[in-house]
Amino acid sequence: MILKALDLRKLVPAVLLVLALMTLGIEWRALPEVPGQVWHYLQLMFSSPDWSRLPRAVAEMWRSIAMAWIGSLICVIVSVPLGFLAAFGVGPLWLRQALKIVFAVIRAFPEVVIAIILLTVTGLTPFTGALALGISGIGQQAKWTYEIVESAKTSAPEAIRAAGGTTATIVRWGLWPACVPAILSFALYRFEISIRTSAVLGIVGAGGIGSMLANYTNYRAWDSVGVLLIVMVGITMIIDAISGRLRRAIMGQA
Repeated sequence: MILKALDLRKLVPAVLLVLALMTLGIEWRALPEVPGQVWHYLQLMFSSPDWSRLPRAVAEMWRSIAMAWIGSLICVIVSVPLGFLAAFGVGPLWLRQALKIVFAVIRAFPEVVIAIILLTVTGLTPFTGALALGISGIGQQAKWTYEIVESAKTSAPEAIRAAGGTTATIVRWGLWPACVPAILSFALYRFEISIRTSAVLGIVGAGGIGSMLANYTNYRAWDSVGVLLIVMVGITMIIDAISGRLRRAIMGQA
């Protein structure tokens, strides 16, 4: 019986893998040509980049960073209070369940889908991208928040509640000091994710370096695309390094 169960555990993933590969419609005969094609386009992009595009690329990358920063602020301002209310022992049961359902629904929608929906209201502007990043981040950041609150090892909330403290008092003096380092760390991590996602949102018309990348790719201006990729990768790595140090410093003080 145990052997049959083990065989079934091996068989199901194998069947799912085969079905997934069949669904993708992969041209297996063309696979050996892929490395050569990749090398060809890498040469087109990076053998002689068009550095005249650098100033505008940096400006558009800054626009993408601004989009990510505003979106992250919107996300944190909305999600942290709601995340506290969704935590066990803070909000009432009906509110916790309702909020967790809302967070799950938001997480089900990719940023691109939210941006496309917002385009009909706010138009083709970078603010649309910032709103999309902010709304899409609420579901994940709020989930991180209530999980942090529920795993906090502190007896202060019980003491404050026993003394007749309100929910706001419990959150402010009992939970917030213990949870804020982890919440800030995850907020910075969310900002890193938003920077990468902002480039994707630009492709659908939300502005930033993604729009510039989409335009030059459509016109097959690979020397310009190479410059854009260099700027994107370089600045993103710098921000990741700074953010990583900040997160380690914050968690080290926890």
